[in-house]
Amino acid sequence: MDSKPSIDTALVSRLIATQFPRWKNLAVRPVEFGGWDNRTFHLGDEMTVRLPSAAAYSLQVEKEHRWLPRLAPLLPLPIPVPLAMGVPAGTYPWPWSVYRWIEGETAKRERVAGLSQFATDLAAFLVALQRIDATGGPAPGQHNFFRGGSLSVYDGEARHAIAALDGKIDTDAASAVWEAALAAPWHGAPVWFHGDVSWGNLLVGQGRLSAVIDFGTSGVGDPACDLAVAWTLFEGKSREAFRADLPADEAMWARGRGWTLWKALITVAGQIDVNPVEVEKSRHVIDEVLADHAQRVT
Repeated sequence: MDSKPSIDTALVSRLIATQFPRWKNLAVRPVEFGGWDNRTFHLGDEMTVRLPSAAAYSLQVEKEHRWLPRLAPLLPLPIPVPLAMGVPAGTYPWPWSVYRWIEGETAKRERVAGLSQFATDLAAFLVALQRIDATGGPAPGQHNFFRGGSLSVYDGEARHAIAALDGKIDTDAASAVWEAALAAPWHGAPVWFHGDVSWGNLLVGQGRLSAVIDFGTSGVGDPACDLAVAWTLFEGKSREAFRADLPADEAMWARGRGWTLWKALITVAGQIDVNPVEVEKSRHVIDEVLADHAQRVT
């Protein structure tokens, strides 16, 4: 297991002062939603500092610096712009980044003026992302926990979680969703995907989608993993609006349900006795996925 360093404003201030002294007098303070895989801090009023919280996430730093500047001009909404890449120093063992600050609040439902319009705007962004030339882009691997690759990577983990939750969820229905996802492999040409389309990585301005952030799990491959937001944020009419504007067939939606179910299953199974709030959220996602699957097969 990685030994996680203490990441706080003092550490960030030291790193900035020693590696980028031109910014050493700018105030450092945590952002409202600092994330889990990385810790994010304001640097003055126009920049952020982002530090991986474990070795596994450090693989994403160079990828973002290489690819985000190439993707940004081709997308309809702002994405993070890397300004500088820091190096390991002192007690902090991994590369890290300075980005331009993007205004906006994370996309909690109460901040969104209309979920259906939001879903349509997000679908348009993902379509634009998928249309960008994927030649030479990062294939699924350790850097993004194999998102964009085959769901079979997580077959054992998903089945173990289903077995562990026997009596707590409808395990027969969960197994059916998982089997359907495995039976619908991707045969298309690789395309760009974000890899973690969730409310915390979508920014809102005046109630509308205004930016998409955190491309750490991005890559080129099967974009089905980007469909998870259909069950974690959208429902009813907004889910249908999202679905209607994406070039995704039934097989892709089956894989999307599989990715969503896998993440929710391991969250519930792994935290059922320690984090009731996250468990309840994930149980709701499981219910949404199972109900959607049942609706599609009847």
